[in-house]
Amino acid sequence: MNQKIKIKNKGTKVLFTNPVLERLTRTNSAVPVSLFCLLSVLLTFHAVTNVGIAAHTTAVLFVSGFLFFTLLEYLAHRYFFHMETSTKIRARIQYAVHGLHHEYPKDKERLAMPPFMALIYAGIFYLVFLLILGELVYAFLPGILLGYATYLFVHYIVHACQPPKNFLKVLWIHHGIHHYKDHTVAFGVSSPLWDYVFRTMPSR
Repeated sequence: MNQKIKIKNKGTKVLFTNPVLERLTRTNSAVPVSLFCLLSVLLTFHAVTNVGIAAHTTAVLFVSGFLFFTLLEYLAHRYFFHMETSTKIRARIQYAVHGLHHEYPKDKERLAMPPFMALIYAGIFYLVFLLILGELVYAFLPGILLGYATYLFVHYIVHACQPPKNFLKVLWIHHGIHHYKDHTVAFGVSSPLWDYVFRTMPSR
């Protein structure tokens, strides 16, 4: 990522002069959080009642999907959002995808992917895991969707709210280090789990 980005804790940036395109780059985080929580519940209900997947199997697959998302979150953040900007095209992509967020970390309307884009990704995951898991996808995918909703919720509160005086404060500190001290560490947002596994925890 571009080391020269100057952090601005106030304001926003217009990406498109076309108001429709500009609006599509913004969203209230409550919208996708609510949407994907609802989809997760409905698919889990469908898995147990209509597909007939046993409750214990559904639980195992659900938790597996959730953990899979935390790994995906870490890998995407580390290797895609912070891709090497060795060419102008890569630099533009990286800035649009994530660099803008690092420049304006307090811009509440750009703390989540617009829902229509997120739904496209969810559809792709559904098709991929349908081929791999068959009908078990209806128990695995809800875990992924709840994982994504959890990530969005945590990402919003660590940027928009004051840190609490309890154990959750570690998430504020962890993500704050990534934004304000060293963007080459602390890639986990909803959990520092994979930073421990892949040794990208901050030294202090």
